[in-house]
Amino acid sequence: MHIDDFMLGYQTAWEQRDEHLLCKLFATDGVYRNTPFAEQRGHDAIAKYWQRVKLQQDIHLSFEILARTATGGVAHWHVTYQVASEELFKIWAGSTGTNLLARAPGAPLPRLALDGILTAEFNESGLCQDCRLWWHSVELGANA
Repeated sequence: MHIDDFMLGYQTAWEQRDEHLLCKLFATDGVYRNTPFAEQRGHDAIAKYWQRVKLQQDIHLSFEILARTATGGVAHWHVTYQVASEELFKIWAGSTGTNLLARAPGAPLPRLALDGILTAEFNESGLCQDCRLWWHSVELGANA
């Protein structure tokens, strides 16, 4: 696999909210580092973490490949989505790289934009062995 194929698969997995599609991109012992200080190792951990995308709606991901190597690459990615549950809002608000939004009880859930960099390294079989993300988020407003 090359970084271009990986990013197309990553885009599809996120937009379709499908943890199985994401896991197909990774070696069985592959590592998904959603922040510099957190990691999910192996398909079970990656799939469990990816469950949070099921709490998102109207997802749009775009990317640009910044560098390609024989065994990996670097991409800039940008995603927008509608927060679809209070549970996801609490997860997001407590995540690294976010600020807890002042939000009145019962106020509409926000639409978010995340912008980040991804590096991926592939094993001999072409599956992702190590994926690292750095990202930050901003509120676009409710249903923006």
